[in-house]
Amino acid sequence: MALEGVEKITFGDGLPGYVCGSVKDPAVIVIQEWWGVVPTVVAHAVKLSEQGYRCLIPDIYRGKVGVNKEEASHLLSKLDWAQAVQDIKQAVQYLRDDGATKVGAIGFCMGGALSLAAAQLAGVDCAVAFYGTPAAELSQPENIKVPVSLHFGELDDHKGFSDPETGKKFADSVTAAGGSAELFVYEAAGHGFLNTGEAAVATREHMGFPEPPAEAQQLAWTRISAFLDGHLRPQQ
Repeated sequence: MALEGVEKITFGDGLPGYVCGSVKDPAVIVIQEWWGVVPTVVAHAVKLSEQGYRCLIPDIYRGKVGVNKEEASHLLSKLDWAQAVQDIKQAVQYLRDDGATKVGAIGFCMGGALSLAAAQLAGVDCAVAFYGTPAAELSQPENIKVPVSLHFGELDDHKGFSDPETGKKFADSVTAAGGSAELFVYEAAGHGFLNTGEAAVATREHMGFPEPPAEAQQLAWTRISAFLDGHLRPQQ
């Protein structure tokens, strides 16, 4: 699969990944959905790089991609979640060694859950999670001490993982323990709502997800930028 706009690298213990953005600092780890590293997640990384971030996408599936929901489900079922967190931890170290003093994480679906786990376990300075929360055995919200931003679609019905109620419970647990969490729920939006382009529309149709209003996507990006800028850029 051709992935435009990014450069393939290896980092850490020979792990595969993709980078974009000419600056070294600040930096953002961009974490894939259950499909793997596909053009939609690359588009998110490129968009962030255009906003002045160095982005690294760790290839958690080691080059494998799910072309349909059956394959993606199979790949996710075989995922070693703890090892995936270690991959992200090595990505953070790679970026810090490369000159980044601040490193954030952003993830989607499976990657949303991993970004929250990274907030506790991988040494990031902040994390953004779209439609995903980690299992209790992987990460505990009360132990997250860096700022996190959680985003969910109002119509997402993945109970216990990415429905708004689960997101609220997770965010409330972070703040109840003295951490910093913000939660946003987007009207008329479902799972995978941030992805744009023909492939994203086709994927939502394939999965039976509703097509989101464009204003939900625009608002989400405004909030992403405000959160990352606020926590990763030096305050004047």
